[in-house]
Amino acid sequence: MPSMFNSARSPAFAGTHGRMELSWELFGELCRAVAVRVSQEYRPDLVIGIATAGVLPAATVAAMLHADFLAMKISRRDGDSRRAAPRVLSPTPVEARGRRVLIVDEITTSGDTLRLALAAVREVSPADVRTATSFVRPGGYRPNYFALETDQLIVYPWDRQVMADGELVTHPTYAPAPVA
Repeated sequence: MPSMFNSARSPAFAGTHGRMELSWELFGELCRAVAVRVSQEYRPDLVIGIATAGVLPAATVAAMLHADFLAMKISRRDGDSRRAAPRVLSPTPVEARGRRVLIVDEITTSGDTLRLALAAVREVSPADVRTATSFVRPGGYRPNYFALETDQLIVYPWDRQVMADGELVTHPTYAPAPVA
């Protein structure tokens, strides 16, 4: 198997209780829930998705809110190795200057990534900036808006199946255990 499968479990999922596998339909409903919550009190001009996994809910939420969409890359990974702290790996979108901004990621636990994104976006002087995620971990950082709080392992539809040797296969982390 390719080496990317060896580090599939994230520290964000350590100590989870159970597993929640999302269908594309449920993913869409979670994005709708976030968009509805945001729209009740905030009208962002720009939605910034945290690449890589946060761009999917961010682009969906941006479309629902009729807002512009951009991405910025923040990651704990550097090549194949894990980093203890996230780093900004792309320029902060200067288009955020003077605009109402919503930063979106797929999940938050410690809040390190969202705090880093907030600090980076604030450097370009937006009119206002808020945060949203699909999921939050109990006891963790709480963004301004989120769809669901859970301590389960979240298996996103784009993580469940991956390309390996030119074929779409079930990611080994989520494949059923072999029968003895």
